[in-house]
Amino acid sequence: MGEDGRRNDDQDQDCGDGGDGGRTRAEAAPPFNGIRCKSLEPKTRRRAIATIDAFLGALFENQTEPPSGFVFTLPKVTSADQVTAMTVICERFESGYGISRTRKLCFELQVEMPQLILGPNGIATIARCVHAGGDRLIGLHYGTYDYSAAVGISAAHQRLDHPAADYAKAVMQVAVAGTGVRLSDGSSNVLPVGSKSEIVAAWQSHSRLVRRSLERGFYQGWDLHPAQLVSRYAATYGFYREGLSAACDRLRAYAERAAAGLEEPATGRALAAFLGRGIDCGAFTEASVAARTGLHPVDLRFIRRTGRVPGSP
Repeated sequence: MGEDGRRNDDQDQDCGDGGDGGRTRAEAAPPFNGIRCKSLEPKTRRRAIATIDAFLGALFENQTEPPSGFVFTLPKVTSADQVTAMTVICERFESGYGISRTRKLCFELQVEMPQLILGPNGIATIARCVHAGGDRLIGLHYGTYDYSAAVGISAAHQRLDHPAADYAKAVMQVAVAGTGVRLSDGSSNVLPVGSKSEIVAAWQSHSRLVRRSLERGFYQGWDLHPAQLVSRYAATYGFYREGLSAACDRLRAYAERAAAGLEEPATGRALAAFLGRGIDCGAFTEASVAARTGLHPVDLRFIRRTGRVPGSP
């Protein structure tokens, strides 16, 4: 469901060991997978814990650890205390089931409640949640329809590009900046089903929303129907391929100026990140970027991570 399958700023999470190379069964699996439990609100917290326990118990009956890239999704979060509690739950289950550090339990939050964006004390609760989760919190997902309903938007106007949605996502973006926690936009319930004209209209609408998310720095998103993958791939590939030539030209010029100490790291990092995400999603190849920029793939990854050109002052 994501567009590039990687964390922001090229920081790989260690919830599972992953792998490159041949197409084994494990490597052919999606990069991320997991289950959604109930919330840790008083009425559902026991069921949430029981769900996690039942799932892990079934895995270990077959002497299997959680698969690579596995995460729990925690919905309806309203406070940083719930995130702290989730980290404790993960620790206790790791200890109880003997889960290795390389497969440590991680989770992501569904941002569906307005209290998570702005608390009654005026504090951005989501920022506290990011730090309360530590290295176990790997992602934030915007919940389009639950959040919209919670702030009083009528059903006919609940959509990804509503101003209320933009505000919530802007706060999420600021909260995770520099932390390595990835962001995911919400879903669109305008499904590509029905007549040909209805399907095409839904694809056009979804494509526009995916493109809008990419332009605003949300590089992943949720989809509700398999046919939405058509418009997601088309919009994503188009976004990166349209920007390929200019980004490569700018990065090549940046590398030349950086060698003389005349550039700021933020510029190179942003350009390399754009190209890296395009490679990650399959819009173009490392070889094509190397040919256009004169940079080895290892150098591109170094710039993406640090903003510096190898060997520059």
